[in-house]
Amino acid sequence: MIALFSLALFFFASSLHVEAQDERIKVYANRGDNITLPCKLEGLSNLFGNRIKWTKLEDDSTETDVLMSMGFHKRSYGNFEDRAYLLEADSNDATLVITNLDLKDYGTYRCEIINGLNDKIAEVDLELQGVVFPYSPRLGRYNFNFQNAEAACLEQDAVVASFEQLYEEWRSGLDWCNAGWLNDGTVQYPITKPREPCGGARTSAGLRNYGSRDKSNSRYDVFCFTASLKGLFYYLIQPRKLDYEEAVNACERDGAEIAKVGHMYAAWKLHGYDRCDAGWLADGSVRYPISRPRKNCSPTEAAVRLVGFPDKKQKLYGVYCYKPQP
Repeated sequence: MIALFSLALFFFASSLHVEAQDERIKVYANRGDNITLPCKLEGLSNLFGNRIKWTKLEDDSTETDVLMSMGFHKRSYGNFEDRAYLLEADSNDATLVITNLDLKDYGTYRCEIINGLNDKIAEVDLELQGVVFPYSPRLGRYNFNFQNAEAACLEQDAVVASFEQLYEEWRSGLDWCNAGWLNDGTVQYPITKPREPCGGARTSAGLRNYGSRDKSNSRYDVFCFTASLKGLFYYLIQPRKLDYEEAVNACERDGAEIAKVGHMYAAWKLHGYDRCDAGWLADGSVRYPISRPRKNCSPTEAAVRLVGFPDKKQKLYGVYCYKPQP
């Protein structure tokens, strides 16, 4: 039976053709949500005659299989296994349900339906509510190749941002003069206030684009994307200042973990978190989030302020913790 189903899936995947793209819509969601991506074949009533294929369109122009359905036979793939299924509200409904949304689920999904001579294709853009932030390591700017950049974002509860995500953040006011990787392999940076060191004072505001770069040998910073928190981010009140190891242990004693950079940006941008106390984070950096600009904190703008990557033995800072939801 498995062999026959695999053969049928191969035939389905190999023989698909599409006459027209019928529609494209956007779905907005938060990390952890259960969402539906709508797709419906109008005017027909034979569910078991439909062949349905859902794929995710990747930035490198490849497609990732999400789900295939042929009558009673249904299968989800890879990261979507056990998280993706068809709603099947009626005999024409090919709506896809994805549970417990993750950062990597962001992107464009394609629904293809074949019913005899009737074909349909629909594309759905799934957009997560989140924030883009620039990131460079302790070693300083321009030390990541693309693979290092991907790993760095993951370590900070984030993924490498897309062009669309960086563009939206630029429209919201992000101005950053260091070039960073995006998930399509290009290197860009957002400028809202043109100036000489950042592409020239007489150029227009926008995204400065270096184009595609060698993913193995080129070195830049990275723009990461993180979404809403699935836990509690907080500054842990302590009787004295801590070194890095003491900070880690303090969070653990409180039933939490030392917070990551992505946690701080999400709390700051999406939840309005504001604290003028510099605190350790998991990567060894010291930062603090200001959503209400004021003297001696961040006088000119709302921002996550970076103190730096100090010697981990310095007992000069507090600590930010993160307690995941059970």
